[in-house]
Amino acid sequence: MEDLITDPFRAARLVLRLRQEGVTDDGVLRAMETVDRGAFVDDPALKDLAFADCVVPIPCGQTIPRPAATGQLLQALGLGRERKARLLVIGMGSGYIAALAGQLAADVFGVERYNKLTDHARQRIVSLGLDNLAVRYGDGLLGWAERGPYDRVLITGLVDAIPQALFDQLKPGGRMVVPAGMADAQQLMVIDKNETERLKTWEVMPVRFSPLETVN
Repeated sequence: MEDLITDPFRAARLVLRLRQEGVTDDGVLRAMETVDRGAFVDDPALKDLAFADCVVPIPCGQTIPRPAATGQLLQALGLGRERKARLLVIGMGSGYIAALAGQLAADVFGVERYNKLTDHARQRIVSLGLDNLAVRYGDGLLGWAERGPYDRVLITGLVDAIPQALFDQLKPGGRMVVPAGMADAQQLMVIDKNETERLKTWEVMPVRFSPLETVN
């Protein structure tokens, strides 16, 4: 099994930078201090970027977001300390965000539109012993209804409207976090679904994410 623990000195600097950028949730900070971003980078030449304040390229033209952007996504989920939530992650990518979420939720289910990334994520789940994570290849906009309903849904790519299929898979009382808007005017949106299935929505902060694409 590979090592999941980060370099403690680099991790401490990362946490300090995250706090300075508004990531203050203790659970999120502990997860990001523990889970090594470098373990989710395929190219050995790029592993030194794991603790840098930048996006990191991964296969299929995708990226791992800046650490602060990742922390803001997770913080907006409001998972707390109890690790009871079932979480759906749309846009699994390298598996890094899902691995972090797995430190905060009971079960994490990821959907990824690229077969190569799906296969790599499965391999990492096994090698890192992340036994509360599962991933499948498919159209993220359709979700993973068979494993739902979910307490939280996290969309890691930009959308211009909330996908109805994902909203339907969210439990009453659940929460969806999604970058929404146009390419040059994005906001991180938090959408709560109350017991009567009405929505409460608010903008958290400006963000910049790549669009979420469908499977061709």
